[in-house]
This record gives sequence, structure tokens and C-alpha cells, in this order.
Amino acid sequence: MTFIIAEIAQAHDGSLGMAHSYIDAVAKTGVNAIKFQTHIAEAESSIHEPFRVKFSKQDKTRLEYWKRMEFTLEQWQELKAHCDDVGLEFMSSPFSNAAVDLLEKVGVKRYKVGSGEVNNFLLLEKIAQTGKPVIISSGMSSFEELDATVKFLDNRNVDYSILQCTTSYPTKPEQYGLNVITEFKQRYQVPIGFSDHSSSIEASIAATALGAELLEFHVVFNKDMFGPDAKSSLTMEETSQLVKAVKNINTAQNNPIDKNKNEQFTELKHIFEKSLSVNKDCPEGHVITFQDLEAKKPKGLGIDASDYESVIGKTLKQPLQQWGFLNNKDLK
Repeated sequence: MTFIIAEIAQAHDGSLGMAHSYIDAVAKTGVNAIKFQTHIAEAESSIHEPFRVKFSKQDKTRLEYWKRMEFTLEQWQELKAHCDDVGLEFMSSPFSNAAVDLLEKVGVKRYKVGSGEVNNFLLLEKIAQTGKPVIISSGMSSFEELDATVKFLDNRNVDYSILQCTTSYPTKPEQYGLNVITEFKQRYQVPIGFSDHSSSIEASIAATALGAELLEFHVVFNKDMFGPDAKSSLTMEETSQLVKAVKNINTAQNNPIDKNKNEQFTELKHIFEKSLSVNKDCPEGHVITFQDLEAKKPKGLGIDASDYESVIGKTLKQPLQQWGFLNNKDLK
């Protein structure tokens, strides 16, 4: 079954109460996990870091914004406990080695590494030392860069999976890169997933049909909310719709159809398939032409419509009225 991750990121805007509200709302959608981001401002950033999107009117610098997004160890532990209570796996992406230390104290099952950290081998080394599985997002990486990361993880016997991702907010259809899912599967032979920022459910549905084993996308209460990712997120209602669609696709994938076996359609085929008839009054001795023939339901009252060629050029033994079924007994 496809593993589905709803990402909150900074949608909580630094409010612990809002973070807890998101946990309750996401739990109702049916996803498997909820993911936050763990930022320790002084460890990961500086006053020189520019804004990716100049969305904030209250933070003078990106560093100030990261400080506003911080929670204490105790607060993270409360969020983790809340996730446990409602049946969600708690996840959070670290953006510094210090964040990994904090998350180890919180207790995470696996790590998700964001697109900007895929070639941060210092961070990957720190995560590798935990011995836990890793999900890496390929958003800003070329194959050459990704190959280097894969080699780094292989050399350390890390259990990892890779997400196809396009770092564009929101992602346009021509940027989905759905073809890369198959390319990754063939190239790396590990679980492959899809990280989406399109603000729609269609990309993740398509990715599931193409074999994505993990899905990740941002969620938000309302797309007009404050924050850099709101316009690229799904609402709770959209998330529920996506979860339902993914489960149905998984069911279909687990129940392949054998087109050589269609015994269950025997009765329906009798109803829908047709028998040959004549479309005009035809006298005895009339030679059947293609223009004389029609096909009528049900099958079995005349020669099968699929065998029409066998009757062309044959002579009638007896007259047939318009729309009468044509049988072998009627032919010389």
C-alpha cells in the first residue's frame, strides 16, 4: 500500500496550538504520517540567508523567521505524543545536526531529508549514524548529484527511498516529472515515491498509478493562510479525497485482471452481443449481400454477428420477413 505523508512544515506559523490542531485535522483524513520541520535557527542559518519567498511582514530576516518556527524539546515531545494518540506516525525533517540530536530525543522512526539537504553529506552522516531509514527528496538534484548521495548512503548501509520532486511552488503540470518515477525505479532499485507541491490531487493520483510507493504533500487549513507553502498545499477535504483515490488505486493494483479469463461475462455477453437478421423482406432464392444484414440483440437467436462473412453469397431456402433472425437452416 502507498505510504501517505501529510506535511505541515511551517503552516503552524510557530503556534504550538495550531500545530496540535493540524494533528487532529490530519488524523481524520486517513493519511499514514504527519510531517513537520525541525528548525534550530542558529545551527542552520545566518542573517545572510535570503527569503525564498518574501511572504513575511513580521520577520526582518529569514533567521528571525526560523527562530519563530522553533519548538522546545518538551513541545516536540508533546506533539509526538499527540500523534501517537491519534494513530499518526510523527515525522519531522531536520535541517541541522543539532536538529537530528533533538529528534532522536523525541523519538522518530525514520528521517525525511528535504531537497536542499540531499548533498549535505555532513547531515546525511549524522542521520546515517542513527541507523534509521531515510527518505530523500530529489527536487534540486541532477542524476549526477543524486548518484553521489546514493553511493554515500549505500556505503553506510542506510535503508533509503527516493521521492521524485520538483522544487517549484506551486508546481505546474509540465513540471510534475512523472516520467522520473519509472526512471528512478530502474536506476536505483529502491522504493520510489512522489513529493508534490501542485496544490491539486491529480499529480499524486497519477504518481500512484505509475507505482509510487510513498506520497508526500503539504496540507493547510486554507490556501489563503499565511506562510510560504499555503498556495502549494492541499486542504483537508482534498487530502481525504486523495487518500480515498489512492486506496482505490492500490486495490486495483493488487487485483490484476486476466483478459484470458472472462467466464463471469457469459451472461452479459449473451445480452449485449448480437445475432444476424435481415433488414428487408427477402424472398426464397434471394442471395444474401452485406447490404441485407443487420445485427440484433440478443446473441443466440441467429448466426453470430461476428460470422457475417460466412453468409454473404448464400441463397435463402425460404423467405424471411424484415428484421427476422437469420439461421443456418434458412440457407442452402
